[in-house]
Amino acid sequence: MEKIKMAIIGAGTWGTAHAAIFKGHYMAETLAVCDADKGKAERAAKEFGIPKVYTDYRAMLKEIPCDAVSIVTPDHLHADIAVACAEAGKHMLIEKPLATNKDDVYRIMDAVAKNKVRAMVDLHNRWNPPFALAKDAINRGELGTLHNGYFRLNDIKWVATDLLPWAASSSILWFLGSHSLDTLNWMFNSKVIRVYSVAGRGVLRELGVDTVDTYLTTLEYKNGCIAQMENGWITPNGNDNVNDMKCTILGDKGMISIDTSNHTMIRQYTDTKASVPDVLVRNSVHGMVKGFAYESIRSFIEKLASGEDFIVSMEDAAQVSFVILAIMESAQKRMPVEINI
Repeated sequence: MEKIKMAIIGAGTWGTAHAAIFKGHYMAETLAVCDADKGKAERAAKEFGIPKVYTDYRAMLKEIPCDAVSIVTPDHLHADIAVACAEAGKHMLIEKPLATNKDDVYRIMDAVAKNKVRAMVDLHNRWNPPFALAKDAINRGELGTLHNGYFRLNDIKWVATDLLPWAASSSILWFLGSHSLDTLNWMFNSKVIRVYSVAGRGVLRELGVDTVDTYLTTLEYKNGCIAQMENGWITPNGNDNVNDMKCTILGDKGMISIDTSNHTMIRQYTDTKASVPDVLVRNSVHGMVKGFAYESIRSFIEKLASGEDFIVSMEDAAQVSFVILAIMESAQKRMPVEINI
C-alpha cells in the first residue's frame, strides 16, 4: 500500500506529537516540517527523520509533493494556512479549533468544498475510551431519553503561564472548551441553540497573562437537553493531573459519570513528592506513542487512505467554533445568546 505523504506546519509540542505518530505509522511518511522558528523545525526534523525544513509554508506547499498537511499552529492562526493548503490541493488535519471567528470558519469551509479536498479537526475526546464507551451505551438506549449533562474540563495554571506563549491571544474556550463542547454535542446528538455564560478573570492577569480565567456556561440544545460546562485554567499547579476532567450524562433510565482527572492504576513516590504518570492521554509503550489524544491523528491517516468518513465532520467542527463565539459574546454581555446558524 502506498503511504500517505504528510507535511507538518507547526513544530511545537503538539506538532512533534504528529511527527512521532506519522513516523511510527505504517501508512504515513512525513516529507517536510515548517515552523516560523527555524530552530524548532530543524530539531523536529532531526528527531523524527524528516528530510525537508521550511519557515515559509507557502514555499513548502509549492515544492513538496505531499498528500496532506497537519496544521498545528496556535488557535488563531489556522485560517490562512488552511485556505492555502486547500488551494494547493492538500487534505488537512487541523488542530482544534477550526477557526476563531465566523468569517474564517466560512473561508475554510468554502475552500475545502471548492477544491474538493478532505479535512478533519482534531477534536480528540471522541477517542477517549470512557467517553467512547458512554456514547455506545447511549446509542444502545441504556440511558433512555437524555435530559441533561455536566462537563468540567480545566487546566492547571502552568498551561497558560508556561506551556503556551500565545495564551493571551487565545482562550481556555478554544484550548479546552472546544473539546468539552464537541463531546456534549456528540453525546446529545443535537445542536446548541442558546447559551448563557459568565466569565471570571484576574488570577492569570496578575501572573502576566491577560486572558479570562474561567467560563461557566449553560447550554440549551435543540432536542431539549441542557448542560453545564466549566472551563478554566487556574487549577493549582499541584493538581495530580494537568487536566481536571469530569462529566455526567443523565437520561430518564440511567446515568453515566466519568472522572478522568485521577486514577489509582500507577503512582510514583520519592522523598519529596508523589506523582501520577499519564497512562491514558499521552504516554508511550515500548517507544511507541499511545493514548487517546494520539488515536485521532492515526484515525485521520486511516480514514484518508480508506476513503471512509472522518469521525469528526467539518460541520461538527464549525458548530463548535460558532457556539464558542456565542459563549464569549454571552459572557461579555451577561445575557443569553441565540445561535441561528
